[in-house]
Amino acid sequence: MKRKIIPLLIGCALSFSALATQPTAERYVVSFPEGTRVSYHGAFASAFPDGLPVGVGSGLLFTGRQGDDLTFTTVTDRGPNADSPKAGENEAKVFVAPDFAPLLMTIRLRNGKAEAVDARPLHDDKGKINGLPLQSGVIGSTNEVAFSDALKVLTGDNRGLDTEGITPDGKGGYWLCDEYGPFLINIDSQGRILAIHGPQAAEGEKSIAGGLPNIIKWRQPNRGFEGLTRMPDGRIIAAVQSTLNIDGKSKKQALFTRLVSFDPATGKTAMYGYPLDSAAYGKNSDAKIGDIVALDNQHILLIEQGEDKNDAMRNLIYKVDLSKASDLAAFDKPGEYPEFDDAKTLAQRGITLASKTQVVDLRALGWQQEKAEGLALIDSKTLAVANDNDFGVKAVMQNPVEGKKLKDYRVNAQGALTLDDKPVATTLAVKPLQKPESESELWVVTLPEALK
Repeated sequence: MKRKIIPLLIGCALSFSALATQPTAERYVVSFPEGTRVSYHGAFASAFPDGLPVGVGSGLLFTGRQGDDLTFTTVTDRGPNADSPKAGENEAKVFVAPDFAPLLMTIRLRNGKAEAVDARPLHDDKGKINGLPLQSGVIGSTNEVAFSDALKVLTGDNRGLDTEGITPDGKGGYWLCDEYGPFLINIDSQGRILAIHGPQAAEGEKSIAGGLPNIIKWRQPNRGFEGLTRMPDGRIIAAVQSTLNIDGKSKKQALFTRLVSFDPATGKTAMYGYPLDSAAYGKNSDAKIGDIVALDNQHILLIEQGEDKNDAMRNLIYKVDLSKASDLAAFDKPGEYPEFDDAKTLAQRGITLASKTQVVDLRALGWQQEKAEGLALIDSKTLAVANDNDFGVKAVMQNPVEGKKLKDYRVNAQGALTLDDKPVATTLAVKPLQKPESESELWVVTLPEALK
């Protein structure tokens, strides 16, 4: 299903010729072949008689064109999950289908329709992996408690990945990135894991994988690597979704988030600061990266998004110039991390952040989804953007206590909800998201001028 979207121009001073200088977009709702939906037989299965919609779009890669037909490779995240009250003081999530393995899929855009096909689960030598959080005590653990839909504790096996981006590896396979570690994962075309890289463990620390700067272990929980791209020279650039929270103290004040460069051929790393639109947000930790894609060896496109000071969503695509950006590794010293510096101090220390120029305001084009998480470059004037529909599920409170929200409750050892350590009749349920939030969208955005 396709719908042409043209930006609205308001104000008599604007001429019709101004339309030619604005981006335009075509919106497609991605369909799935019968049998592709996620099987669900849990406590609330009656609300999902056909199973759960697949949540493609966490990463997007343009892979080819034949005439007017376009193909993309996409990846899901860790799978169907929903918000949960805390378990004691620990954050928690409900994993609706805990056996779900993140998927690679192909999206074909043909005859005005977009269809996702050829699902390939990520797997290693032990079989399919899962999306469950890593156990405590290792780098990459979010210290989240994973619950079933009946609020029973689920235990992972430290093979869980929360995949969020995809780019080619130049050898017929792909690199993926992950929010837990954060990790970079090399896979073949069928989803078999070949190698994993993560924050290098310092003395006394335990890690699942190494080779990346230790400091990125300070990513906020579930805000690790959100997008990645392969530069023409072979380097992989991965974007940390939000500001680092070093020693639990820097996330609100840091003026930038980190772009991590990794050369698979040599293992060499570097880090650059992407400057956030700090003035737009109530606090800098509200800003999130959606995805990135390379233009050349010094420039990328990047989605920045999040709720602004007025609780309105913003979804913007920027062209980012890395040519003059400092390698932050040279300035990373205990007690002197750049995340704690204001703009004046950064300048005094000789730290230069990347520069950026706005390319597209997706909201101005009519984008309504909360998250734009896939970004692909079709050609110098054409982009593709995809959303994450969270597998069409959300948590709701049944028989709630008046005036209380989900965050006010706690889950006790028996899997029941409490308020102020007292049992309540309130229960947690999982329900379907409604349209358009439940839909997987693919947008093809045409720019008025070629990117340079």
